[in-house]
Amino acid sequence: MEKDRYINSVNLNAGSRFPYLVLNVVDNQSTPRNPGFQVMHWHEDLQFIAVSDGRVAVQTLDETVEAGAGEGVFINADVIHYVRKIGTCRYRSFIFPAAFLTFFPGSPAESLVTRVTENPDIHLIRFSPDTEWNRGVLSLLFRLSSLEDQAKDETYPYEVLSVLSQLWLMLIRNLRLPAKEKVSASHRRMQKILQYIAVHFSEPITLEDLARSASISKSECGRVFRVSLQRTPYQYLMEYRMKRASDLLAETDLPIGTIGETVGFSQVSHFGHCFRKRTGLTPSAYRRAHRKKNGWMGFQDSAAGTE
Repeated sequence: MEKDRYINSVNLNAGSRFPYLVLNVVDNQSTPRNPGFQVMHWHEDLQFIAVSDGRVAVQTLDETVEAGAGEGVFINADVIHYVRKIGTCRYRSFIFPAAFLTFFPGSPAESLVTRVTENPDIHLIRFSPDTEWNRGVLSLLFRLSSLEDQAKDETYPYEVLSVLSQLWLMLIRNLRLPAKEKVSASHRRMQKILQYIAVHFSEPITLEDLARSASISKSECGRVFRVSLQRTPYQYLMEYRMKRASDLLAETDLPIGTIGETVGFSQVSHFGHCFRKRTGLTPSAYRRAHRKKNGWMGFQDSAAGTE
C-alpha cells in the first residue's frame, strides 16, 4: 500500500478509553510532541485544525491548502500529509477515530461516516468564513478549542463527542464531492523519491540517487521538491532522519552513536550538531527530557560523551 512508505503517526491516546488527541502548536513546537510532526505522515484517525493566529499550509502529495487565523482544515483518514507554518502561527489539531461519529456498531450513522472516510477523492477541506455553513463549522471547531482552555470535569468527553457529532452533521449536509483528477506526474515522482528515502535513509544519499530513483534529472528532482514540499531534497532528508532519530532516542536504549549510524550519520559529532540544530537539544538531553516527561525508569545513558 502507498501509505506503508511513510510514517504512521499513531494517536498518542490510542488504547485509552477516550482516544481523543488535541495538539497545541505554536510555530514549530507541538504539545504534546506527536509522531510524524513536520514530516510526511498518515494516520487512521480523522483530523480537524483550527488556526487561531498566523497561517499554515497543509500539504499532501498532490495539493496544498492554506488556512489563516479564524479558518480551519479537515484532513481525511489515511491521507498522507504534513502541516507547515507560514511565518508565525498558532493552531490546534483535533485527532480522533471515526468510531466517535458512528455511535455504535451497526448504527445507521456508519454510512454517513464511511461516505467520507472511504472516499479516495476527499483529502483536504478548507473552512473559511465565506459561507454560512463554513462559519458554522468554524464556530464548532473553536468551541472544541475553548474546551481545552477550561477545567475538565467528568462531562468533558461527552461535550467533546457532542460537538464532534454536530460538526460532522454540518459537514455531510453541505459537502460536495470534488471532481476526480488523474494522478499527476509530480505525484508519481514524489512517491518514488519519498519511497527511496524511506528505504535508504540510513545510507549515504546524493541528489543523483534521488533523481535516479524517479528517472528524472537532478534539476527536475529539486523542482519537484520545491513545488510539492517547499523545501530542498536535502532539507527533507535531514528532517526525515531527525524524526527517525528522535523516535529511537525516545523509545529505545540504543547508544547515541548507534542511533546516529542507524539514521545515516558516519560521525556522531555531526549527528549531534544536526540534531541540536533541529530540536534545540543534544541527543542525550532530548532523551533525558522525554524519559522524564513519560516516567521512564531505570534508563542509563550508554553513550556518554557523544552529545
